[in-house]
Amino acid sequence: MKKTLIGLVISMFWIVSASADVGARIGVSGNAALYAAQATELDSGAHGTTASHDEQVTQSEILGAVYGTVFAEIGFGPAFIGMDYMPGSLETEEASTTVGDKTTSDTSTQVTNTVKVEFENLTTIYAGVRILDSFFVKVGSLSVDLNTKENLGTGSTYGNTNIDGNMMGVGMDKTLDNGVFIRAEAQYSEFDSASLTSSSGSQKITIDNLDGLIGKVSIGKAF
Repeated sequence: MKKTLIGLVISMFWIVSASADVGARIGVSGNAALYAAQATELDSGAHGTTASHDEQVTQSEILGAVYGTVFAEIGFGPAFIGMDYMPGSLETEEASTTVGDKTTSDTSTQVTNTVKVEFENLTTIYAGVRILDSFFVKVGSLSVDLNTKENLGTGSTYGNTNIDGNMMGVGMDKTLDNGVFIRAEAQYSEFDSASLTSSSGSQKITIDNLDGLIGKVSIGKAF
């Protein structure tokens, strides 16, 4: 996706003539999103006396979120490139799992793990092209910091990581005579898989799927 985005940006510079108008836009957006995620937690059992017994739990979650972003764009005739950034963070609800930690061949101890995930510094770099002035399509590359807040029964902790992804969107906007514009768009986002291993090495969380549908309403100023 990153190679595709770079190629698209280069193509835009070739397509747009040197005499094309260059303009800038800045604005703020309200985002209503619905994300779906599936994660698997593996407890290897290596911290017990029977290292060969593994416990695995897979959960799917739906996260609805409303958040704000700021963006800036540079336009070259019908083409444009831009960056969208979320100043705050998003947190999932706390998930709790209880597994039987096999400590001997005949006994097991119930261990409860709770995990909450925070998404921070969500950044989108995108490129797009206008069709019939008011309508546009765009594609982009995503990056977000994934921070875990956990309480594991073993006393260990997970680290943090960064995950990348890609997006595509369609929308329309209207610019008034004073340069103020309003915009509405719909986006689909898909993130790469990621894995986190606990400090003890006994637990591992793998995020297999994370994607979402986002509706955006924006207001800004064109220069």
